[in-house]
Amino acid sequence: MGFQEKQKTVLVCPLDWGIGHATRCVPVIRHFLDQGFRVVIGSDRRPMAFLRREFPELQFVRFPGIHILYPQHSFMALKMLIQGPKLLRGIRLEHKTLQTIVREHKIDVVFSDNRYGLWSEEVPSIFMTHQLQIKVPRYMNLISPFLQHLVHNSIRKYQECWVPDFESLQGLAGELSHPATVPAHTHYIGPLSRFSGAIHHPGTREIPPFEILVLLSGPEPQRTILEEKLLDQLQRTDIQTVIVRGMTERQEERQFSANIRIFSHLESDILQEYLQRALVVICRSGYSSIMDITAMGKRAIFIPTPGQTEQEYLARYLMARKIYFSMPQRDFDLIYALEMSKNYPGMVLENNYFELTERIRRLELP
Repeated sequence: MGFQEKQKTVLVCPLDWGIGHATRCVPVIRHFLDQGFRVVIGSDRRPMAFLRREFPELQFVRFPGIHILYPQHSFMALKMLIQGPKLLRGIRLEHKTLQTIVREHKIDVVFSDNRYGLWSEEVPSIFMTHQLQIKVPRYMNLISPFLQHLVHNSIRKYQECWVPDFESLQGLAGELSHPATVPAHTHYIGPLSRFSGAIHHPGTREIPPFEILVLLSGPEPQRTILEEKLLDQLQRTDIQTVIVRGMTERQEERQFSANIRIFSHLESDILQEYLQRALVVICRSGYSSIMDITAMGKRAIFIPTPGQTEQEYLARYLMARKIYFSMPQRDFDLIYALEMSKNYPGMVLENNYFELTERIRRLELP
């Protein structure tokens, strides 16, 4: 038997604040597999439940993230600042835990989606983020330079930084992914979506006609607050609506009312077909959701999570460009939003994944 090169192993770890980071890791995992890597997924809670369904054949390691308490009102940035010491302790613990996982599972490369503690002294590590610039509210502008310095210093601990956006112009994420200065080892790999190419493949399932698809996501209590607000307004209409609650740990389906059908979760291939049939999508303006919407070429209404400055910026940025309509949660008016959204056609962004494939191919591994 001839010499056979040892298969390399990559540890993929998405941030577990909602499932958005896990969904955008799907094409990354697929491309590592396509290039012959063994993939181990380190995750917890809903992201782990989601990825287990997407890749049941892969090995999983429970790797708890940093559990942050989200406010019921809009002072999220201040809440995060107060929890700063907890975040720093969590990052140190992540880093310590990683060393054990690297040795026990013979990891050759670590891929971290926005988890700042997953750099390694023993093997190459990659950090992926669309937030090279952290947006803060105006009342925190004084600490913005310090925060920016801290973030870039943290990213420099990794061998490479991958940004899921186009490098040209302002890309899809605007100033978040294209700040005035970027770390020298930054590589733009294009937007990532589990639905890439889906608009070219019409669905085959028998799905009852509907108009609105609501995709709920993100941390509590804001996920539930938005769900209740939308249900209250949808019940006053006869618009046929499908709601996906973003609860990956459940498999529930029910007819809530004559015009509202609710799913706790839909597998990606089924959700893809619902997206294809929807006239308009209502969801948070999280970057992973935006990448999925543009991959499918759908019209959308965005409702940013209150106080989450990143989502608020993305919603404003895309609305100013006349691409997607958005409205704050506290003022949300369904009928008004549906009418206004007709003036915002959405767009289609296709990524051939050449840059991602090349970055994986060029990795310098031991």
